[in-house]
Amino acid sequence: MHSCLWVQTSALGCRTLRKYGPALAGVLFDLDGTLVDSESVWDDVYCELAGRALPPELLSRTDGLDVRSALRIVHAELGWPMTAASSSADWVERRVAELLADARWLPGAAELLAELRSAGVPTALVTATRRRVVSSIPGLGGFAVMVCGDDVPEGKPHPGPYRSAVRQLGVAADRCVAVEDTVIGAASAAGAGCAVLLAAEEPAGGYAWRASLAGVDAAYLRGLLPR
Repeated sequence: MHSCLWVQTSALGCRTLRKYGPALAGVLFDLDGTLVDSESVWDDVYCELAGRALPPELLSRTDGLDVRSALRIVHAELGWPMTAASSSADWVERRVAELLADARWLPGAAELLAELRSAGVPTALVTATRRRVVSSIPGLGGFAVMVCGDDVPEGKPHPGPYRSAVRQLGVAADRCVAVEDTVIGAASAAGAGCAVLLAAEEPAGGYAWRASLAGVDAAYLRGLLPR
């Protein structure tokens, strides 16, 4: 199915792709904190699980990680047995899925996706969040490829998630731009050979940076590709 989507978007969008430059072969998006305002939801649920407020420094260490890796950090902080982390993860995912049914899109995200799709540029969703939670968030249809946390054996910062997405799109990694909000995610994308835009509160890691996706367009993303 993914290859059919690629052939169709290439055929329909060839004139627009030339306008933006044939080099932009795909744009790959993180989800939490990049497209939707959900990072605080995860933090709140971790605190709800703990039964108390958790230190901001600890919560920041969970950013960009899959839920099981994040909960190993939480369990270590609380002195809880690691053997219970899996059951904690199940509870956290159910609770987050409930809360994200009304997820708010971050500034510029929906507009950028609409422009890329209109231009025929293939898009992929690459997230550490597992599919059961992703499926609860409205408005995520239209991606040619979706790689969720339970689709790959190793999550971010390992490059595997982005390598999988690029392979499924059938394009060259060095002609793709990944949009992330964490250094962990950015390292995953860079390790797979993609150019990276870090859309976050502060610059980090030497990556191209914007405070948000507001005003970001296809021409800007193309400019991030190696010449």
